[in-house]
Amino acid sequence: MNRRRFVAALPGLVLATSCMPTPPPARFTQKMVILGFDGMDPRLVEKWMGEGKLPNFRALVSTGGFHRLETTASPESPVSWASFAIGGNAGKHNIFDFLVRDVKTYVPDLGMVRREMPDFFLNYVPLGRPKITTLRGGTSFWVTAGRAGVRSAILTVPVTFPPEDVPAGELLSGLPLPDIRGTVGTFYYFATDLSRYEEGNTEMGGILKRLSFEGDTARGDITGPQNPIIQVQMAELRKKGAALADADRARMAELEAQRDVRLPFSVRWNRAAKSATIEVQGTTVHLNEGQWSTWVPLEFRVNVLVRLLGMSQFYLVRAHQELQLYMSPINWRPDSPVVPISSPESLSQDLYERLGTFRTLGWAEATWPLNEDRIDEQAFLDDLFRAFDDRARIILHEIDSKRFDLVIGVLESTDRVQHMFWRFIDPLHPMNDPILAAKYGDAIERVYRRCDQLLGEVFKRIDRETLVFVLSDHGFHSFRYGVNLNTWLVDNGYIARPGQALGAKNLNDMFGGGGQFWENVDWSRSRAYSLGLGQIYFNLKGREGQGIVNPGEDYKTLADELCARLLTMTDPTTGQRIVSNVYKRDDVYWGPYLANAPDLQVGFADGYRVSWQTSLGGTPPGLLYPNMRKWSGDHCSFDYQTIPGTLLSNRTLTADHPRIIDIAPTVLKYFGVEIPKDIDGKPLL
Repeated sequence: MNRRRFVAALPGLVLATSCMPTPPPARFTQKMVILGFDGMDPRLVEKWMGEGKLPNFRALVSTGGFHRLETTASPESPVSWASFAIGGNAGKHNIFDFLVRDVKTYVPDLGMVRREMPDFFLNYVPLGRPKITTLRGGTSFWVTAGRAGVRSAILTVPVTFPPEDVPAGELLSGLPLPDIRGTVGTFYYFATDLSRYEEGNTEMGGILKRLSFEGDTARGDITGPQNPIIQVQMAELRKKGAALADADRARMAELEAQRDVRLPFSVRWNRAAKSATIEVQGTTVHLNEGQWSTWVPLEFRVNVLVRLLGMSQFYLVRAHQELQLYMSPINWRPDSPVVPISSPESLSQDLYERLGTFRTLGWAEATWPLNEDRIDEQAFLDDLFRAFDDRARIILHEIDSKRFDLVIGVLESTDRVQHMFWRFIDPLHPMNDPILAAKYGDAIERVYRRCDQLLGEVFKRIDRETLVFVLSDHGFHSFRYGVNLNTWLVDNGYIARPGQALGAKNLNDMFGGGGQFWENVDWSRSRAYSLGLGQIYFNLKGREGQGIVNPGEDYKTLADELCARLLTMTDPTTGQRIVSNVYKRDDVYWGPYLANAPDLQVGFADGYRVSWQTSLGGTPPGLLYPNMRKWSGDHCSFDYQTIPGTLLSNRTLTADHPRIIDIAPTVLKYFGVEIPKDIDGKPLL
């Protein structure tokens, strides 16, 4: 039976019987499997195929071919996979970056979905479920194929949350499927050696809390989801804007203090044994130093009627002189998500009952705690391979079922390991450590080899006539230096501020709802600003809340001026060009969502990437800083022409320079389905 969900205790809720959905009868004899490995770099594939380390990849291309796959003008995973899905440029699907901004307030938010809380009767009884709406437009090629009778399984492809209905098929969502707090992955770190000044939220989404022991026991709490009833009340107060009365402000402060639902837990520390025992909601977890727990169920009770069910894993980092405890982001339980994470809705439960627990978070790997130095490289790799195996066994299960004509499965561990470990294959990176490189320098290769093994497992399950594509959405570059693009805009007179620097930003400023953005900016004298990963927006009159740039000739003049000046940006130490290319909106985007596109997309040269603070709207001092974070490789904000993805196939393709937008029409043609006229791509067969 489906378990109780967000409105579980409401009278009259009908519980549906769980059963694996049955696709319609087969109409096609041809079969196809697409394996997507996010960020898999063609240079590394070519190198390791040549060295005999990827034998299944090599066998695949021996009957077909190996190609570099042109990515999208903003080479970010959401943009590229959305273009993959619809076969068109971002102007036709509306995903231009991880972030979007409110054009009236300039405040950023997550750029793939819109979230709405349900109404609550008497501030207690929910009148529905939360509503999640995708911002992605266009029609996925698997929907078009399904309407023609192609039976498909679409598995953890990015930009598939919330799940869409797939005729004759099923879909399990991927990124941006959030954690229980509604973020891309809030991790937790509890430690005895945290100072009071370190406690709080990290730049990219962690919660740090100090543990204080009395004898061998410490007590604390886990910060869970935001109380939806409180969120609704706060939203009502915000509608009053600056007109809040003193009583309203006092009420807002009171609500903010109650906003997070928390769970108490305790830790018993055995110093001699270097171990700890965690107790939470009746579950007891005993861990030795360096050990991971299994998934721990967690229930967050908003009130008698509303409870949110999640799961998390603990990892005991240290338990001798100090105690350090890591806790993973709280995933929605696959059998009890608050909103559907699959289509049909019962699919996630069915997979859970057949395969056991699997992580549901779209960003499934522990990049953020490694980047914040809260876990080490080995713990990260252990977690990453478990994330890989979670996705791989679902893909293989669906292929084994023989119920589908088309199976598409995407795994993102390739992307995550390169983000974190590129420093070990780049001797010029500021974070290159020869000692650690000797230990982990083959980690990226190990993940690629695991991808090759998965392809081998697929080969065992299909016949020789099945068309197989292995592809990635983009490649990778080294991220040696961060570029404070907003600082450059300030220094060159495009952002005006009365002397004081903008404060540092973190993800909690957005998701927590209490952050301030763009303080100290004089919009009446500011012509351009940057948000996201390499995007520049003009302060356009009639679009932005306080716009001053006139459409038409003034807009064109500003675009030309900024393009020319950005291309002269050089590293003050080496004289090397920082920017490889700048792309104007109308040159790379077209379609119904053109008005939402950035006015300029900056394409940085290898080694330089837009800074984290720029992506969040900050302006720290200085143009460049050496990247001393473990997040050392990237693709976002680089020149898309220099960072293609990978395409391997067991059929010879008709195009010498395939693009990611060409996959959609290729699949449709393969199944004899008419290709819609609004698709930009061209068939490769």
